[in-house]
Amino acid sequence: MAKKIDESQVRQVAKLSRLDLTDDEVARFSIELSAIVEYIEKLNELDVDSVEPLAHCLPIGNVFRADEIRPSLDTEAALSNAPQRHDEYFKVPKILDDNSGA
Repeated sequence: MAKKIDESQVRQVAKLSRLDLTDDEVARFSIELSAIVEYIEKLNELDVDSVEPLAHCLPIGNVFRADEIRPSLDTEAALSNAPQRHDEYFKVPKILDDNSGA
């Protein structure tokens, strides 16, 4: 395995990330990151020109229902159990005072 990431690079990234790594961790991460880079290089050798880009590996579709007008509650039915109301609206307690800036 050709080493792609050396220990000085691991130490530099650790310093930028403010990670305090031991010498053993630096050596282990250098080997592991080099293996990852080598694997990516193998993937780059594949011919993927005929492969279409995709966002998901399974055929999925839109799960939303159609946006169509359907019957719903009228105003009186919606407000029938309201503890307080003002004309055609629910009346709720004031939660911001006049000095709140909202």
